[in-house]
Amino acid sequence: MGGVSAIIFIIGIFIFITKEGLPFLLGRFDIVEFFTSPRWRPTSEHNPTYGALALIAGTASVTGLAMLVAVPFSLGAAIYIGEFATGRTREILKVLVELLAAIPSVVWGFIGLSIMNPLIIKLFNVPVGLNVLNAGFILGLMAAPIMTTIAEDALKAVPDTYREAAEALGATRWQVIRRVVIPASKNGLVAAVLLGVGRGFGETMAVLMASGHSINLPTSIFDSVRALTATIAAELGETAVGSDHYRALFTLGIFLFLITFIINLTADLVVRGIRKK
Repeated sequence: MGGVSAIIFIIGIFIFITKEGLPFLLGRFDIVEFFTSPRWRPTSEHNPTYGALALIAGTASVTGLAMLVAVPFSLGAAIYIGEFATGRTREILKVLVELLAAIPSVVWGFIGLSIMNPLIIKLFNVPVGLNVLNAGFILGLMAAPIMTTIAEDALKAVPDTYREAAEALGATRWQVIRRVVIPASKNGLVAAVLLGVGRGFGETMAVLMASGHSINLPTSIFDSVRALTATIAAELGETAVGSDHYRALFTLGIFLFLITFIINLTADLVVRGIRKK
């Protein structure tokens, strides 16, 4: 019953955002402008434009940097917890990872705004610390706990007989991990990374507070950017219901929903592939 209700909720959400965004898609929407123009000016009186390229690039740059931060950290933590830590140490570390995942996104946003911002300005001598680097680092720390948990589950799913056989052949602990455990659990590790990417694309508040919320095509990690989710959150509350601007924001929501759905579906298919094996 719980699984059926989740499917119903997802379908209901998709129907709602599609219903609100469909008039824009069938009318004012220009696919070339939407995907190739960096000019997001929906409130212009004379020539409103709805180019989402800068928003997509901002989201992709922040998420990409977040994965560069999160993947080594989370995979390293998962390997240590699953393969080296024992007893009480393992339980404490698992609880700490879960507590890290429970920190609200607005708290991470405050960390980016009040701690990372002046730190980046001081270390790199840049005028503004609210940029891709700030948002990517914060988002990487936010995505790491869920990636660590899933990666650890993937490592634990490898049968102990694999490890015992490798050790019987004279392999060291690191050789067992590098040549046996990781290759055997690679699909689960890929699924963990994909779910982390999905978390990165869908995050709102922390990215809004740490990225600078400026419409730019980023050329370096020190550029301020604006993400798709942050644009929807910042503008929807002040937009006239039924206007082109209102419908365009729901169109961004449709695009974001499809991207996250594809990422999560891919991760699920990868996990199902593991179970079949």
